[in-house]
Amino acid sequence: MEDSEQSTGFFGRLGAGLITGAADDDPSGIATYSQVGASYGYGMLWTVLLALPLMIGIQTVCARMGRVTGRGLAHNLNSELPQWLVLGTVTLLLLANVINLSADIGAIGASVQLLVSGPAPLYAAMAAVLSVALQVFVPFERYSPVLKLLTLSLFAYVATVLVVHVPWSEVLQRMVWPHVHFGAKYAVGVVAVLGTTISPYLFFWQSSQEAQEVRMIARRRPLRKAPKQAEAAFSRINQDTAIGMLFSEIVAFFIIVTAAAVLHAHGKTDIQTSAQAATALKPLAGKFAFLLFAGGIVGTGMLAIPVLAGSGAFALGEVLKWRTGLEAKPSAAKWFYATIAVATLGGMALSFLPIDPIKMLFWSAVINGVVAVPLMVVIMWLASRPKVMGKFPLPIWLKSLGWIATAAMAAAAVGMFVTIGK
Repeated sequence: MEDSEQSTGFFGRLGAGLITGAADDDPSGIATYSQVGASYGYGMLWTVLLALPLMIGIQTVCARMGRVTGRGLAHNLNSELPQWLVLGTVTLLLLANVINLSADIGAIGASVQLLVSGPAPLYAAMAAVLSVALQVFVPFERYSPVLKLLTLSLFAYVATVLVVHVPWSEVLQRMVWPHVHFGAKYAVGVVAVLGTTISPYLFFWQSSQEAQEVRMIARRRPLRKAPKQAEAAFSRINQDTAIGMLFSEIVAFFIIVTAAAVLHAHGKTDIQTSAQAATALKPLAGKFAFLLFAGGIVGTGMLAIPVLAGSGAFALGEVLKWRTGLEAKPSAAKWFYATIAVATLGGMALSFLPIDPIKMLFWSAVINGVVAVPLMVVIMWLASRPKVMGKFPLPIWLKSLGWIATAAMAAAAVGMFVTIGK
C-alpha cells in the first residue's frame, strides 16, 4: 500500500480525518441539524462556527496520539488507567454507539422507502448486513476508498441549497449577530449540536485508524521509534483533519440553512427525524430537493455505520487485548469482527422496535455527555505526558484548542443536565 504521507496527490493524503469528519454528519446528526434549523431558523448557525476549531483541535490530538504511539486511544488509556475504569467507559461508548446505529440504520431504511417505496425494515436490514459483510470480508485497503467515495454523498446537502431560495444577507447577519435565546429548549438545542459534532466515537475511530495505518503501511513506524517521519506525518494529519472537520461543518451549515429556508420559513418547526425532514421538503422545495436530501441520508448512513461499529470494536478490543484491525483476516480477529457484527445487527434489531427515535437519541446524547468530558480531560492529560508522546509534545496552539474544546463540552454537559429536569 502506498504511503500517503509521501504521496504528492491531494486525495491520497486524505484518509482517517476525512472519513471521521464525514461520518460525523450521520443521519442522527442530520436530524439534529434539521431540528435546530426548523425550530430556530438561522439562529443557531453560530454553533457551527464555534464547533469547527474545537473539532479540529481534539481530533488532531487523538490522531497524533495514534501516530506517535502506533496504538489506538483505548490502548493508551488502558496503559495509564485502571482497566475497570477504561472498560466501563468503553461499555458506555458501545451502548451509545448501538443507539446511534439503530437511529442511522432506521433512517436509511426510511429514506430508501421514500425514494423507491417498499418495506423500510427490509432496506434497513439490507444496509446493516451489507455493511457488516464489507467490513468483515473486504480488505480495508480496498474498502477504504469506498468510504472516501461515500463522503461525496454529503455534497447532496450543498446541492439542495442551490435549488431552494435562501436569503443570504439574513444568513450572514444571523451568523455575525445571532439572536441567542435563554430558554431551556434553546439550551438543549445548543447542547445537541455540540454533542452530535464532538462525539467520543470519533476520538476512538481516528486514533485507531492512524495506528492501523502504521501496521498496514510497510514504511511507517510509530513516531516514537521513527522520529524522522514526524514532520511529514504531522503535516498530513493536520491537513487531513482540518479538511475532514471543515467538510463536516460545511455540510452541517447547509443542512441548517436548508431547514431554516424551507421548513422554518413555512412554519414547519416540528421535525424529529432526518427522513421526516426529507419528506417535509418535497411539497415546499420540490422533488429534486427531496431526492437530494433523502439520497444524502442513505449515503452518509452507509458511511457512518462502519465508523460507529468499528470505533466500539477497536476500543473494546484494545482494552481486552484482542487482535484488532480492519486489515486482519476474520479468522485472526474473530472477537473484533464479532463485536462489529453484534453492534451493527443489534442496532438494526433495535430500530425495528416501537421506540421513539428522539428518546433514543436523547439518551445517547446523555451517555455521550457523561463520557465525553472526562474522556477529553484524560486525552489531553495523556497527550501532555512524555511517557506517552515521547519527544513530541503538543504545540501550544493545539494544546490550547484541545483544552478549550474540553471546557466547551463541559459547559454543554452542565447545560444539558441542568435542562433535563425542566
